[in-house]
Amino acid sequence: MEQKTSLYQQIFSRNMLICIFTGFSSGLPLYIIVSLLPLWLRKESVDLKTLGYFTLVTLPFTWKFLWSPLLDRFIPPFLGRRRGWMLITQLLLIVSLASFGFLDPKSEFGLTIIAGIATLTSFFSASQDIVLDAYRREILSDNELGLGNSIHVNAYRVAGLIPGSLSLILADHLPWKTVFIITALFMLPGILMTLFLSKEPPIDLSKHRTLKENVVEPFKEFFGRKGAWSAIGILAFIFLYKLGDSMATALISPFYLDMGFSTTQIGLVAKNASLWPMLVASILGGIIMLKIGINRALWLFGVVQMVTILGFAWLAHLGPFTEVDIFELFALGIVVAGEYVGVGLGTAAFVAFMARETNPLYTATQLALFTSLSALPRATVNSQAGVLIKSFGYYDYFWFCFFLAIPGMLCLFWIAPWNEKKQ
Repeated sequence: MEQKTSLYQQIFSRNMLICIFTGFSSGLPLYIIVSLLPLWLRKESVDLKTLGYFTLVTLPFTWKFLWSPLLDRFIPPFLGRRRGWMLITQLLLIVSLASFGFLDPKSEFGLTIIAGIATLTSFFSASQDIVLDAYRREILSDNELGLGNSIHVNAYRVAGLIPGSLSLILADHLPWKTVFIITALFMLPGILMTLFLSKEPPIDLSKHRTLKENVVEPFKEFFGRKGAWSAIGILAFIFLYKLGDSMATALISPFYLDMGFSTTQIGLVAKNASLWPMLVASILGGIIMLKIGINRALWLFGVVQMVTILGFAWLAHLGPFTEVDIFELFALGIVVAGEYVGVGLGTAAFVAFMARETNPLYTATQLALFTSLSALPRATVNSQAGVLIKSFGYYDYFWFCFFLAIPGMLCLFWIAPWNEKKQ
């Protein structure tokens, strides 16, 4: 009976509630950039090759470890080290996200300006992620990491339903200017969370106050603690584990359009059909990690994440559709539900693993390094997605993404052995 009560208390706790808000605030701006913007530009007749290169606007997510020491070292004059930076980045995000509605991709230099604003938005979003990740790591105990990060990822995915569903439905009835303003206002829950959070966990910074120490020590500590070869293996794994999935979903919204689905159908089916499977899978994934540990979860969830990529290949084999009937809508729902289950599980274990490998004294910088590496494929390799799709076609492209997922799984033999004692 005691064990059940303990599990209940871990699930329904204040820390887990905070993880819901951190996930939603983190996911919303990224999904606007990688999901809503490409679909908007595709509707404005921007070609796939250009859309592929447009993924380069997410490069700030891969370089955030460069300025993360500044967010570790300097403290705003209000709310504290973490909450102060949270509020600053969230206010900047709500303004930059709304500004897309005032831009015209068909005007002279329109695409260039949009790309510039999108890059700036990525910078604000990456900076918010630095402090959200650090704050979450500091309030969660090691035993809570699996469940807490699972809930964070779950809320992160739910945030994708705003630009990926609600905004698309609104776009059929309202001007894009209004759509972007309404979408940006969903940053308000994150701002309210920041304002009403209690004091931050105390971290002793007395011995690490210089900027040089805050830049050098996090990297020195990580390589010293893990050993050079083990540290390199971990970094290689972080880069490779999500590579196949990242490539498969790089231009997923234009893929739905090219298969013949309308924006309303995408909004109602492609996004909402995945909500409940994702919620259930993510929560179960966190609970499973409490029982089997992060290492085994990386194996099990990674296999599911890899196999569900093939659902897109099946859908590409069926389409494109001249007229969408109930069977095609059902197929779309099944494929997307599978993708969200696989990605939700894989990401929950992946984020928990990255958090486990950090030292609380250098949380922001070390987590920024890890998450930068995990985002590197999205900002670089994904830029070739449009070129590869034109060369392979959608069906062969998704099989290519499936094989890209294999090297990351092979890394698990080295950095997360199946039989290693649960941590």
